[in-house]
Amino acid sequence: IVELLVAVFRAWIAREHRHALAGSNLAIRFDEAHPGRGVDPDVYLVEPAPPEGVDTTSLCLWQPGHHPPRIAVEVVSENTARKDYDHGDGPARYAACKVRELWVFDPLLLGPKDSGGPWVLQVWRRTAKGSFRSVYRGDGPAFSRELGAWIVVTDGGRRLRIADDAAGTKCWPTEAEEERRAREQARAVAEVALAQAEVERLAREQAHAVAEVALAQAEAERHAREQAD
Repeated sequence: IVELLVAVFRAWIAREHRHALAGSNLAIRFDEAHPGRGVDPDVYLVEPAPPEGVDTTSLCLWQPGHHPPRIAVEVVSENTARKDYDHGDGPARYAACKVRELWVFDPLLLGPKDSGGPWVLQVWRRTAKGSFRSVYRGDGPAFSRELGAWIVVTDGGRRLRIADDAAGTKCWPTEAEEERRAREQARAVAEVALAQAEVERLAREQAHAVAEVALAQAEAERHAREQAD
């Protein structure tokens, strides 16, 4: 789940030429007086990227060039189930870190069963007034305002993807998927060109056969005239 989402984010960054950074398990700290306090999201998207780029090991929001993530994603496990829900302090810590959007994905429904849960997908969002609140709880899809795209649950509820449509028919590809698609398109173009070349070859052979028949017919007529003379 984590590797797929990171790959999707990184492909989007490269495709759109954005000055952003995506990865997993980055320490995000918001209190300089208590540098141990913060969050460590399973997946993050930071834009603009910190000065250290891919060498970033922690995001200390009091340091110049370190900005809160646009998106953070938590994948619920048995050890984090209560924390990742609002029963724990997970969302509150993300609120303190000024994260703009938090996705909580619980594919195995490990979260607490009180207060109506658990839910496959939750989305928390920072409002225009600066508060951080839950805007979606359910089976998906859910709209990501940060990306202008849909968060969709795929593969029988086991994967989280980003798509241009709520039905998930236009999922954002990873670089590997883009390369595979390009190879398939190139192969399809080559097959069409080969088929066209075969059609042209057959047409030439047919034209040659017709010419030979015509030549033979002309020869037969000439021979008949000679015999008649």
